[in-house]
Amino acid sequence: MIGQAVDRVDGPLKATGQAPYAYEHWEAGQPLYGFIVGATIGKGRITGIDTESVASAPGVRLVMTHLNAPAQGPRDESVTFEYWRAQPVLTGPDIHYYGEPVALVVAETLEQARAAAGVVEVEYSAGRGRFDFAKYEDQVYIPKVVNAGLPTDTEVGDFAAGFDSAEVKVDQRYTTPYELSLPIEPNACLAEPRGEDLIVHVSCQIVDAAQASVASTLRMAPERVHIVAPFVGGGFGSKLGIHSETILAALAARTLRRPVKIAMTRQQVFQLVGMRPISSQRVRLGAERDGRLTAIAHDVTMHTNPDVEYAEQTAATTRSLYAAPHRLTSHRLTALDLPRGTDVRAPGEAPGLLAVESAMDELADALGMDPVELRIRNEPTVDPERNVPYSDRHLVECLREGARRFGWENRPATPASVREGRWLVGYGMSAAIRGHFQGPTTVRVRLEADGTAVVHTDMTDIGTGTYTILTQVAADGLGLPLERVRIELGRSDLPSSWGSGGSWGATNSCTATHRACAALREKLLEAACGDPRSPLHGLDPADAVFSDGGVDIGDASETLSGIVTRSRPEGVEALGQVRFMGDDPNYTDYSINTYGAHFAEVGVDADTAEIRLRRMLSVFSVGRVFNPKTTRSQLIGGMIWGVGAALEEEAVVDPRSGAFVNRDFAGYLVPVHADIPDIDAVVLDGYDDKANPLGAKGVGEVGICGAGASVANAVFNATGVRVRDFPITIEKVLPGLPLLEA
Repeated sequence: MIGQAVDRVDGPLKATGQAPYAYEHWEAGQPLYGFIVGATIGKGRITGIDTESVASAPGVRLVMTHLNAPAQGPRDESVTFEYWRAQPVLTGPDIHYYGEPVALVVAETLEQARAAAGVVEVEYSAGRGRFDFAKYEDQVYIPKVVNAGLPTDTEVGDFAAGFDSAEVKVDQRYTTPYELSLPIEPNACLAEPRGEDLIVHVSCQIVDAAQASVASTLRMAPERVHIVAPFVGGGFGSKLGIHSETILAALAARTLRRPVKIAMTRQQVFQLVGMRPISSQRVRLGAERDGRLTAIAHDVTMHTNPDVEYAEQTAATTRSLYAAPHRLTSHRLTALDLPRGTDVRAPGEAPGLLAVESAMDELADALGMDPVELRIRNEPTVDPERNVPYSDRHLVECLREGARRFGWENRPATPASVREGRWLVGYGMSAAIRGHFQGPTTVRVRLEADGTAVVHTDMTDIGTGTYTILTQVAADGLGLPLERVRIELGRSDLPSSWGSGGSWGATNSCTATHRACAALREKLLEAACGDPRSPLHGLDPADAVFSDGGVDIGDASETLSGIVTRSRPEGVEALGQVRFMGDDPNYTDYSINTYGAHFAEVGVDADTAEIRLRRMLSVFSVGRVFNPKTTRSQLIGGMIWGVGAALEEEAVVDPRSGAFVNRDFAGYLVPVHADIPDIDAVVLDGYDDKANPLGAKGVGEVGICGAGASVANAVFNATGVRVRDFPITIEKVLPGLPLLEA
């Protein structure tokens, strides 16, 4: 069943509205509703807060502020990963960023809670905040490590000497804006007190992290906190950790001894959840006349919050992509009084490749060389910084296959040379790379007496198809039809995992399921081959074949339900596990990544500079594919994100207050159907035996990696205008458009 284009097993539930999301659970009966009051300054201190009139408003049951909020556990820096740490709220009068929660109003109805929240009176003493990245960009510090524990800086050879001696040079600065994940389902939570326990229905990506974070914040024993998240309406990194709505709902529920639910408004999501940091990236490329790189440097400066450091690994993408003897990468942080940076889809690779792949296009233009050929000429034989072999690298095949399918030979050799009526037409391309990660995951597979298999893990399905691919892997591992497999996910009473995120969710959970099924087969064969009552008694288990709900050894066969009913009528189960990648020698001995090549065609209106994507094709190498349907869906979704990063997405900060001025979908633009006319993703056949026993690697984020650069490079090819300040908008292109005769 692995590799089959199976329809989503949870599709009927979602299509009929029966899949319960965090805000939609009613087992506890009628809840109370909470609404968050956010600070209206970006830096300063609360000097007074009047809640008396609000407390007596219709339906209001609680007004919580820093003056009456229960004591909470502090953020513990000794906890390795941020998402497992306590996340206290309403802990004091100090304001750290615009929109920070200053009060929670709980009422009988949502309308009552929102109305009452609107009249909470807060007085502030405003401080002098740092909100303007450009103003403070030169005031930087060096983080100890960057995201994923990667080194902050790297250096190989002598970059300065290599760059100085290069025959052709590119030295440019690229900027990327604040961006947000913004899944369809906003951050939401329903907290239900049940005796000494707390049931938390929450939209989260990592159940284990949510449980640890809630427990440590509320100073509860972890086993008293029960996380429930069977369905999550998208995450893209924004739900790897929990946020203020979860802690506030939990505090209010325990205080009132009633279920309390809170959902952020879309505007609140902009201020309270975190964003991709703004970045300024200097890329330097030195090459010989034949296009071979001699030196490559990637230096990144980005914002961080003064209290919660986050350093996106933006320059790390450059470390494994191209060969060059002299190399340099660095990350620097500028502290601003803004919400913390956080993981947004393909953190590091997405903004980093936008810059590096634009610079490679600039180098190709300076050399007068085909951009595809330039990349092929700089294909490394080993990882150029780690000096270890690649586990399975097919970037050149992606480039060549993409060029063939796209018709790259028709690319205009001279920018701004092709016009179709009003439209200037251009082609662009880029390469993609993303590291493959592995985290500790446990899966339990249980075979019932009726021959039904049940897969248990707290892994989440954030809309990517986890229920489906786990069904396929378990069915394949036990020789069962799909309808005889049931998947139970997203509860803290199930074996723990690293959840969904970082493109590790599918491979972690599927590998653990695969191993659990192998262990379960051994138990079943031991029971059957050692039992004189079984037709398989005395036969060699090495010859066993599991299929159609039974097991065959030669001409003898027995159903799985028969084996279980006779030997273990209560059911038989086994565990499968995946280790942290730091404990797996393959991740030390090999450079394990996914790859791709993007090709885009755009039209640019010669009079107005309106940019339209006309078509886009990408080819990927991601190892073995679990399900072509769900894989393609994720890849084209990532590609569309890349289009948005190139042309539309930009969260704008008011430099006076630190507020996002475009905090809704009317002002923060993302691609819609009309923006994406013709797009396709092709996956090469593959199997990476160093990644895991299934040979599969993550697909959730490689689609966005580099995708935006192909669009940006197509805009240059169409117009001759190079925009390095993303996103590329009309006002940035229009002044440079060539004057054309009608």
